[in-house]
Amino acid sequence: MEESPMWEPDAWASSGGWPAPREARTGPSLSSVLNELPSAATLRYRGPGVLPWGAVEAEEDGQRSIQSLAEATQKELQEPGPSRELPWPMQARRAHRQSLARNQVAQGSGSRAAHWTLRLRRSKEKVREGLRSMQPWEWTLKRIGGQFGAGTKSYFSLLRFLLLLNVLASVLTACMILLPTWLEGAPPGPPAPNASSPCGSYSPGSQGLVAFSTELFNLLSGEGFLEWSPLFYGFYPPRSHLAITYLCCTFAVCLLYLLLTLHRSVSGLKQTLLAESGAVTSYSHRVFSAWDFGLSGKVHVRLRQRNILFELQVELEEAAVRRQAAVRTLGQQARVWSVRVLLNVAVVALLGAALYGVYWATGATAKLQEMHHIQQTPLLKLVVEYLPSIFISGVNFVLPPVFKLIAPLEGYTRSRQIVFILLRTMFLRLVSLPVLLSSLWYQITCGGDADAEECKTCGYNYRELPCWETRLGQEMYKLLLFDLLTGLAVTLLIQFPRKLLCGLCPGALGRFAGTLEFQVPDEVLGLIYAQTVVWVGSFFCPLLPLLNTAKFLLLFYLKKITLFSTCSPASRTFRASTVNFFFPLVLLLGLASSTVPVLYSIFLIPPSKLCGPFRGQSSIWAKIPESICKLPQTAQEFLFFLGTQAFAVPLLLISSILMVYTVALANSYGCLISELKRQIETEAQNKVFLAQRTVALSSANRAL
Repeated sequence: MEESPMWEPDAWASSGGWPAPREARTGPSLSSVLNELPSAATLRYRGPGVLPWGAVEAEEDGQRSIQSLAEATQKELQEPGPSRELPWPMQARRAHRQSLARNQVAQGSGSRAAHWTLRLRRSKEKVREGLRSMQPWEWTLKRIGGQFGAGTKSYFSLLRFLLLLNVLASVLTACMILLPTWLEGAPPGPPAPNASSPCGSYSPGSQGLVAFSTELFNLLSGEGFLEWSPLFYGFYPPRSHLAITYLCCTFAVCLLYLLLTLHRSVSGLKQTLLAESGAVTSYSHRVFSAWDFGLSGKVHVRLRQRNILFELQVELEEAAVRRQAAVRTLGQQARVWSVRVLLNVAVVALLGAALYGVYWATGATAKLQEMHHIQQTPLLKLVVEYLPSIFISGVNFVLPPVFKLIAPLEGYTRSRQIVFILLRTMFLRLVSLPVLLSSLWYQITCGGDADAEECKTCGYNYRELPCWETRLGQEMYKLLLFDLLTGLAVTLLIQFPRKLLCGLCPGALGRFAGTLEFQVPDEVLGLIYAQTVVWVGSFFCPLLPLLNTAKFLLLFYLKKITLFSTCSPASRTFRASTVNFFFPLVLLLGLASSTVPVLYSIFLIPPSKLCGPFRGQSSIWAKIPESICKLPQTAQEFLFFLGTQAFAVPLLLISSILMVYTVALANSYGCLISELKRQIETEAQNKVFLAQRTVALSSANRAL
């Protein structure tokens, strides 16, 4: 095998690489051809001192022009510029970079700083690659992406990310809540059954011998032995340091969620902006630049081929929809928008009916629990307690398929349909939680009437809800548990029997029964809903992130088995860059919606007087100013200064100035990018023109 010739920069700059003199050439001059280029029309924008194409060659002979070009190349060799910016072949630039490296090493101590900077950057890249390779289920995600497309892979990637969030939240909860609880001594037991106070009595847990069925119902409802356990808020004693760490843990976990989710959203936003701009979605990129020549092994090659196939399929489908939209007449546009308006009115009506049903189910639960025969029947009592969870799960099971049937009728692209389905289903799932909590708050605060008989003494309805924080935690616990049980039932009782029916019944019936696609929007919204439940309930049920970690771990393997054993690749795929940004954005909306009920409970509702670390306080937040007053005078003045207008107004002004500067900088970069795009288009026109002239001149020479 012949060795490839070595490129020498000096040899590249020699006269042998330049074209022949003008006298040796025939036909039109180079200046006349270049003056006809489309880009020559832009000379008037370059200023008065710019000469037209070929002016130097028109005034001087060809040999002098070649000499000037060679001198310019020698100047490029002498200047220590980046090799990637030189207009040379790849091998010449590689040789130039190696020669620069040898010169820097020969210079001695002057280049040591740059040498160590380069080594540090390469070390960071290796560490980043090592951490990426240590991520769990990396090979599983590659296999899923190659067989089922990037959209399905994004679901499992999001599931892995949420699992990491819950693990970190569980570690923080264990360090800031569980450890301080036992380090200061064993927590006291539940209140005595005959103990009374102005706010009534509170006796959690079962007394005497309890049947196994009752214990099972307590496990499912969070009552009995679980009600007074580290799982719920009411278990933790009223200790000063524990109250501070309990509240600080809530804010620390929320900040951790926010930072990690924002980081994931920003990284996905970069891919989305590139994809939507058309810079990396062209077919030429997929065909000529998407292949990884470092792949080895038939499995990896086949997976990469399938990935490229799915990407091309997405591009072709969306291009066809855009072509159809571009040729619509005015009447067709009016008809399409009329259909969209009617469909959106129907969607709003369905959402309103569903949310009203959630509110009704919560109110009906409180009334049914007061009936004597329901209290005496454990099974009926459990069903009544789960009535809001059952209704919410039923609505979330029925309406998303309806939204999925509506989305194709609106005439959007596949990626846009996914966005609308996610938005509608997200609104349904996320707003149902505030509706549930608002109905519970109506019971806790006596409908907002502080002068009511039940709320006048303690500030909350102590007769029905002596420990209202634990009651909220139990509702979130039941929602999480019921969501898990529903997912297991659908998988084991519907999907797997459907696949078995496909094997037992060959023919069209078996194919129809066994054909099952992995519905990415529904599955992703299920994850975000479950995580939002955890965010809402983690203050009232501190161990809820730990339970959700176990749930997501089980869910990952269950969905993986379901995907490879019962599902087929999607007949219609969508762009991965869209979901890589939109999924974390929906997750951020879920986080924002979950902070509202938690902050409302912390600042406005008086804490329970008979349970929890904040008993005896006017509000949960009142413990923070009380603890600040115990600090030294200097620390007090500094912390109270942070809450005054003297600090808030300058901070707002500085933030506004930085925001205006960032927007102006982004606009300038946008203008520069637009100008570069226009230059690229002009260069493409130049190449087309030169190719046409080359063909014409070749034809003329053959004719002569």
